[in-house]
Amino acid sequence: MQYTAASNLLMAMTVGVLALLDAAPLRAADDAAAVAAVIQELRVQEDATAVRERKNWRPPQKIVVLLGNAAQLEGAAPGAQLIPVSSIAAARAAARDADVLVGLNHTGVCDRELIDGARQLRWILSLSAGVEECMAIPSVRERDLLMTNMRGVDSAAIGEHAVAMTMALARGLDVFIHNQSQGTWNRRAALNLQVLNGKTLLVVGLGGIGTEVAKRAHGIGMKVVATRNSGRTGPDFVSYVGLADEMGELARKADVIVNAAPLTPQTTGIFNAKFFATLKPNALFINIARGQSVITADLVDALKQGRIAGAGLDVVDPEPLPADHPLWRMPNVIITPHISSDSDVSSDARWLLARENLRRYAAGEKMLSVVDLKRGY
Repeated sequence: MQYTAASNLLMAMTVGVLALLDAAPLRAADDAAAVAAVIQELRVQEDATAVRERKNWRPPQKIVVLLGNAAQLEGAAPGAQLIPVSSIAAARAAARDADVLVGLNHTGVCDRELIDGARQLRWILSLSAGVEECMAIPSVRERDLLMTNMRGVDSAAIGEHAVAMTMALARGLDVFIHNQSQGTWNRRAALNLQVLNGKTLLVVGLGGIGTEVAKRAHGIGMKVVATRNSGRTGPDFVSYVGLADEMGELARKADVIVNAAPLTPQTTGIFNAKFFATLKPNALFINIARGQSVITADLVDALKQGRIAGAGLDVVDPEPLPADHPLWRMPNVIITPHISSDSDVSSDARWLLARENLRRYAAGEKMLSVVDLKRGY
């Protein structure tokens, strides 16, 4: 991966997250009850097959931790060498004979040169939920590398962010906050205020994040429908779960559409001109998943022509947006800089799961949150 000014900015945006990761001490890391409670609360899935069944498995000998607190993992893999590194260049050098790489995706753990150069690599332990940057590296699939992620850890925060954006747009808060900054009192500034109670919200991608969005939307009186790729099952607060190919039909009837789908070849560019043309004119579009699922120019056109009522975007394409991009100045648009997962919640759960997965890997047991390389999530 080539690191540009844009990607450097993304790395700088993670400083606060990394500070939390380093600062929060892991409590009860060896407490089986604490592990079990986190697994249950976050609905973490256990793989069906023990990792020792993988053809290239061995107890880890060298673990490289990129921009994280390696001390949180001490003792989880007896006999393994833990190597903390603070830069991608140092990681590339240290990982040449490493078994395991640990880190957040957008701080470099999915760097192509790093992955390709780690010839003994067996496992990528991502401290993030999305793994599309790693999946874009051909050798990850070619070498059948084990990859795990942190799906579920930040789902509650992201779910709240999606619903907060929805409520802010429905009640015109984007307009009134702007007027406040200008010292303007104008009760007619936002003419199309909506009530969400009784309206329909579509969650595209009913995984961990999508379920948290659905739970909160149902809690404010919305009817929730959803799509998912894996089947039609869902919680009681989702009135209908359709397959991925039902998205268009469900979207036509929805008042709010929330993208919570992982980025895969199948979901890239699915929110395009054809999609926006079918929506209700009062519809709100919320994206807290990945920017590349949206054709940005088509979204801009839909907003300009009034085919949708507004958009809340925590992710965009390109990211970050250029300073002169029209989305910055469009009415009825709220943009946040890919921070929906940030919160005041302790990072204990993240490190507890990372430590538990490392313990399981060293023992050859069934792993948690294994990414399906064929599906891409």
